[in-house]
Amino acid sequence: MSRLLIRGGHVIDPANRREGTFDVLIEDGKIAEVKPSLKVNGAIGVDASNQTVIPGLIDLHAHLREPGREDKETIESGARAALRGGFTTICAMPNTEPAIDHRAVVDQVSQQSQRCGAACVRVIGAITKGRAGHQLTDFGELFESGCVALSDDGNALADSFLMRRALEYAKLFDRPIIQHAEDPRLAAGGMMHEGIIATMLGLRGIPAAAEEVIVARDLALAALSGGWIHFAHLSSGRSVELIRQAKRRGVRVSCEVTPHHLALTHEAVGAFDTSAKVNPPLRTEEDRLALVEGLRDGTIDCIATDHAPHTDWEKASDFESAPFGTSALETALSVCIETLVKPDLMRLAKVIEKLSVAPARIAGLEAGTLSVGADADLTLIDPDASWMVDPRQFVSKGRHSPFAARKLPCVVTQVFRRGTRVYPY
Repeated sequence: MSRLLIRGGHVIDPANRREGTFDVLIEDGKIAEVKPSLKVNGAIGVDASNQTVIPGLIDLHAHLREPGREDKETIESGARAALRGGFTTICAMPNTEPAIDHRAVVDQVSQQSQRCGAACVRVIGAITKGRAGHQLTDFGELFESGCVALSDDGNALADSFLMRRALEYAKLFDRPIIQHAEDPRLAAGGMMHEGIIATMLGLRGIPAAAEEVIVARDLALAALSGGWIHFAHLSSGRSVELIRQAKRRGVRVSCEVTPHHLALTHEAVGAFDTSAKVNPPLRTEEDRLALVEGLRDGTIDCIATDHAPHTDWEKASDFESAPFGTSALETALSVCIETLVKPDLMRLAKVIEKLSVAPARIAGLEAGTLSVGADADLTLIDPDASWMVDPRQFVSKGRHSPFAARKLPCVVTQVFRRGTRVYPY
């Protein structure tokens, strides 16, 4: 029997409402005991004094690009970047080439993840074949092969009839449909939020209404079908209010927000900074504050990175030609602490819950907890330490970030998966 004893850390375990100084005993890759003081013979000791011990973080929304665009990211590079950010499980979105729309591609991603031995990669399959929005995939095959949810992320499922059928079909498996809420006609050709900054820069904008009309429609369809709708990367304050009202009516809906939408506004685009070109776009300060409040009051269920890496040459092009997306796995926790914890908007324990327990619940995973018997996936952090964001040092192949050259709090010191230290590598 292998034994590992993590001693004297400040444990934050939101799933069990546990916070304080504890020892954590791991036996054969499982949490065996969590108590204030443990004496165990034959255990390998890890000194966690002056550090915080948290469940391994879980990302519900990451783009790993493999198969098809391994120049942007691979499963291995993305999974290793996740560890550096404190994540032990990430969910890979299906907008790959080919799309993750059948069992063979799901198996390919899962097997490659196992070979890497880094963060665990779970798969989100496509709603429609080729993510083209015309024909539903075989939901049964995808869920049986291990998909935790279905999404055409990168594209909205714009066909109302098809969305109704998708919600009804997924309801049979008690799994969510994840919607990229953006009306394609309203957003067509847009580069950033439609507002004063876009006007000043001479860029075509994407109105907040492009998100809001899809949110409103899909809430109605979820109510009609009884299915579970999950909205990815919310950006609009009005969307938050629509979801808040729907939850009060009993509609089955969940949603997520990204660290960059919590921290930044459209002003971050500045002088055509392509690292701040994301989809949905960064919006106004009013929207940002509404997102923070939605997270605080529970309307927004979890934080997800929307890690979307691209090559240097793509992001170095002019603003209109550059692709949407930013690398976020390695900065997510620090940005959340800087934006939410330091201004006393949320306690660290609540932020950890939004990055672990909540996404695990949505994905249907037995993770994000330090419960006895659970897999020993945990992360050690020093929340009082700080680091300078230098995208050139990212583990991810996508070396671009709107937080470049910013000093951020919290350093991930060690990460364990099933009781084995996997970071530092």
